[in-house]
Amino acid sequence: MAYIEIGKAVNTHGLKGELKIESWSDFDEIRYTPGNTVWLEKDGDMNAVTVKSFRVHKGYSLVAFEELKDINEAEPYKNCIVYVDENDRQELPEGEYYFDELTGMEVKDEEGTLVGEVISVEETNGAQDNLRVKRAGKPDALIPNIPAFVKDVNPEENTITIHVIEGLL
Repeated sequence: MAYIEIGKAVNTHGLKGELKIESWSDFDEIRYTPGNTVWLEKDGDMNAVTVKSFRVHKGYSLVAFEELKDINEAEPYKNCIVYVDENDRQELPEGEYYFDELTGMEVKDEEGTLVGEVISVEETNGAQDNLRVKRAGKPDALIPNIPAFVKDVNPEENTITIHVIEGLL
């Protein structure tokens, strides 16, 4: 089974076993629907847990799990990564992609010249995301992931076509 990271349990909350989760997902309300299963990685082991309740407090997801009855049972999961099964991934609207889908794609300019390969997608606070492109023999390039620069994403060919302006590369 393959897993996708959706957050990190940064602390406990209260005495009833809730975990305070720093979310990396846009679908918390769906992921943490009571009855859903997520996985907590602890010491290299994937531990399936069932969502009991979910709420948001001060920008964090507070999630209680059926298997964690109190703070003593939740405490060992502090600083653990939270995962979902990749088969439970939400379908995105056409033209939108998950970061891991873009990672590894070849980047070409509009003339078809290879620029490099996407090695990561970096989030910015409030602005667009940037594609970090590894280039042969040159420093990495940061390409703003907006339509002015990213002209086409072709998953079948594993390519991204960008519009290059002076100073971009």
